[in-house]
Amino acid sequence: MARERRFLAQVEAQPLERMAAFVQDSVKKNAAHYVALDEGAVVGWCDIFADLASAVAHCGGLGMGVLESHRGRGIGNRLLAATLAHARQQGLKRIELEVRTDNLAAIRLYERVGFVHEGRKRQRMCFDGVYFDTLAMGLLFDAAPS
Repeated sequence: MARERRFLAQVEAQPLERMAAFVQDSVKKNAAHYVALDEGAVVGWCDIFADLASAVAHCGGLGMGVLESHRGRGIGNRLLAATLAHARQQGLKRIELEVRTDNLAAIRLYERVGFVHEGRKRQRMCFDGVYFDTLAMGLLFDAAPS
């Protein structure tokens, strides 16, 4: 997904050993970290990691991606639902994410599950000399309806 050089801030995959250690640590900590497999190959992931500082320990940052070849099949929706349920069960109250403003499918997905727009970051990402704005979005699990 990183190699697509489109929506993720990282444009190269991390070394396999580093990713294996990261996933093992996530499992050990019971982190909200899910993957989608197709014939044993990872085709998508979604994770939420809680912030470490005391004042924001109730918040988590969401990251996710689905391979272009597997988009439009509901994989992202299922990954997101499982990951959000896990994070809520762990006691998180607020989930934050950042998404490119031209990633309309992802924005619609996040809006459908209750994320709201909280701000715009101008020229936040740059791919091959082209700048893109991002949206900051947030979800409150126990928010009163607005």
